[in-house]
Parts: sequence; C-alpha cells; structure tokens
Amino acid sequence: MTFDLAVVGAGIIGLAHALAAAKQGLRVVVIDRDMQANGASIRNFGLVVVSGQDPGISLQRAQRTREVWLDVAPQAGIGVVQQGMLVAAQRPEAVSLLESFHRTEQGQQCRLLSSKEVSCHQPQLDASKIAGGLHSPFELRVESREAIPKLAAFLAEKHSVEFRRGVSVLSLAPPCVETSHGTIKADKVVVCPGDDFATLYPDRIDRYGVRRCKLQMLRLANPGFDLRSTLISDLSLIRYEGYAQLPEASRLQARLNHECPRALENGVHLIVAQSADGSLVVGDSHHYGQTLDPFGSAEVDDLILDELAILFGKAPAVEARWTGTYATASDTPAFIDAPEHNVRLVMITSGTGASTGFAIGEETIAGLFG
Repeated sequence: MTFDLAVVGAGIIGLAHALAAAKQGLRVVVIDRDMQANGASIRNFGLVVVSGQDPGISLQRAQRTREVWLDVAPQAGIGVVQQGMLVAAQRPEAVSLLESFHRTEQGQQCRLLSSKEVSCHQPQLDASKIAGGLHSPFELRVESREAIPKLAAFLAEKHSVEFRRGVSVLSLAPPCVETSHGTIKADKVVVCPGDDFATLYPDRIDRYGVRRCKLQMLRLANPGFDLRSTLISDLSLIRYEGYAQLPEASRLQARLNHECPRALENGVHLIVAQSADGSLVVGDSHHYGQTLDPFGSAEVDDLILDELAILFGKAPAVEARWTGTYATASDTPAFIDAPEHNVRLVMITSGTGASTGFAIGEETIAGLFG
C-alpha cells in the first residue's frame, strides 16, 4: 500500500498535520519512534493562548487553532477543562501595559479590570497584591497528557489514520520512507521532529539557529477552590510578544529587573491552570542551550512557588515535578521548510504548538496537496 502522506512524529504538530490531511480524505500514516506520547506535547499546560500572541501570523494561527480545538475536542472526547485567561497585575507598570494592550485591536476584545474586579473574579487572590488586571475570553485549556492520546485514537478510529509506533525513520526519498522496520511507501512526507535536531535534515534545521529550551513545571494539590480562568501575572507579560512589544513594557521590565532578578535569570513566569480533579498545574521556567541537562532545580521550583504564594498567600503541596524541552529560535515562531519537492520539515520554535499547531498543519497540507 502507498499512502498519500507519511507524517514523521506523533506529537501535537504531527497529529495536526495528520488531521488536516485526513479531513481532505487522504490516506495517512504517522510514524513515531516512541510507543506513546512522551515529549513536549504532554509536558506542558495544554493551553491555547490567543490574547498576547504576536500580532500578525501568530495571532491568526492561534485564532484558527482555537476554532479547530473547539471542533475536534468533543468529537475526540477531549474535555476543555478551562476557558479564558486572567492577568493579575501586581504593579502599576503592569496595569499601564495592560491599558496599552487594551487599546490595540486584539486587546479591545478583552475586558480591562480594576483591582476590585480582579478580586471579584478570583476571590482567593490576595487583594493587597493586586493593582488591576485583564480578562481574555479566548483561551482554552485541555489536559495535554490525556488530549494527545485521545486525539491519536480519534484519528485512527474515525479517519483511518495508521500509526506505526516504536519505529524510527532513517532516511527519506519519496515514495520510499526507510525505517527501522522496513520501507513505507508514501507519495509525500511531513517531518515534525520536535526538538530532534540531528536525525533528519540537520543542515536545514541548523539554518534557523534552533536550540533547546528546558522548562520546569509542577502539579500542586487541590487548593480547595475553583480557578475560574487560567491565570498569569506580571512576569508573563514580558514573555508574550503581544504585550512585550508595546512601549510600556520597558518600564515593567526595568522594575522586574530590580525586584525579581533571579526569576528573570531563570526565565520564570507564572501560569496557573486547574485540572478536572482540582489540582493545579503551575510553571514555568526557561533555560536555553543545544544540549541541556535533564535535572530540575529546587531553586527554580521555589521561584515559581514564591510567585504563586505572593498572589494567593500560600502554595498548596507539591504532588509532582517534571522537566520538558522544546525547540526555540529567536527569529521565527515556526518554520515550514521544503528540503525536497515532496517533503516538508515543520518545527514550532516558540513553545506554541498547542496554540498554533492546527493552523500550521492546514497551511502545510494546503501547500503540499493544493
């Protein structure tokens, strides 16, 4: 049998391409060297971020990806466990930045909040630490470690996508895909390597200046209250381009440099999300390099927990800790490269796979089969 498309990699980006192709009625095979989802796609928040994306292509991709999540999640039995995002601003400089963002086209669709309104939205926050805020209605959150396997199962059962797991791809020359388990025939191939820079087309990947980012995350015990929206704070505002590129961001950056130098040195910002069982997923940090050690740092975990405790008075008990890595590049949020006529190499280099992947999958498949 010859497939119309072989997808190398069964993370969220590979599955996004498989979905886009299957919706066109194409015969698809997905090949992955692991027996189950194990990489960055299940080690993150599962947060689809729309507000705060870099205006332009990243925002457009996030808006489209959100639409696809809302369409496919109920079909695949994937629960959307939270909607919306609350920015809890602690400093007047952060409030000024949010006011500036609110005047932009994407910000006008969000609600600017007073400190009292933030406390009404989430009463458990320490009101003395809140200067104001913003609520976006657009964000979605799925439980990554459950959503990725369910999406793969949906593709197999409803779209007849074939999965070859525990299989490494050695070389490509469509229609021949040489693997550790023999040759697979496919007219066209999409390679979604995650943060594997060495196996397929390393020279092409190297052109983009890609390196790895390591993050640290934690799962905390149920705090005894419902988190109405995923929450971020001041440290996050200088990491999301939609906020960080505004002129007011420089004043917030200067204050954070003075007050939170260790947090900034470790790339710490606060995201707090709640799972269906009530536990909190909290993170994260950012360390960069070509090869990063696999070990977590107690200091970094404490920096994350300290930021949480500032807002809520205390942090619940830690139930689990983990690290993850993803590909990153300073000059591009993602790239779709054509190393060969019938091959596309796709890499998200901004940690936004859940937020932009479905749209990028549609773009790639339209280019290959349009």
